[in-house]
Amino acid sequence: MSDPRLHSLHLEGQPRRDLFRAARQAIQAACGNQTLAGDLRMLASDEHLDDPTIAVPPNAPAACASGRFAFYIKDGSNVYPLHFGLNSVGRLPDNDVVIRDECVSRRHCAVVVHHDMRCEIHDVASKNGTVLNGKKIPGPTKLQSGDQIILCGRRLTFHITELAEPVAAV
Repeated sequence: MSDPRLHSLHLEGQPRRDLFRAARQAIQAACGNQTLAGDLRMLASDEHLDDPTIAVPPNAPAACASGRFAFYIKDGSNVYPLHFGLNSVGRLPDNDVVIRDECVSRRHCAVVVHHDMRCEIHDVASKNGTVLNGKKIPGPTKLQSGDQIILCGRRLTFHITELAEPVAAV
């Protein structure tokens, strides 16, 4: 299945398109089958894909499978929820996180939330790069709750929050 969030048709010029395609391969390799299965499950619920064979991986942590954790990016007062798998960030309206700023690339970066709760950020051949905690990322970089992501002049904060467990009915 071809993910439209990773198409490179929006890029002019072969050098940038080649950089984008190399970044796309790195993201797809980083996702792995279990993270990809979680992403497809999310797409199935969001995008009307009816495939009963797609399910939460059997060895996924119980907290992950039950939705006890929330992953999100905060941009000032805007909160963008993230899901398992690939979360694209940029100014195109079909990104998972849409940043309305002409300085931000159309496909600027991607946040991958793995089935085992690991998270990482990838720059996707953006013109101005992706900065994490004051340093430009050279490649895939681990994310932790509270990390500061800067896209041009936009400061975003990555968060992982443990949700309160539901109270059992007596």
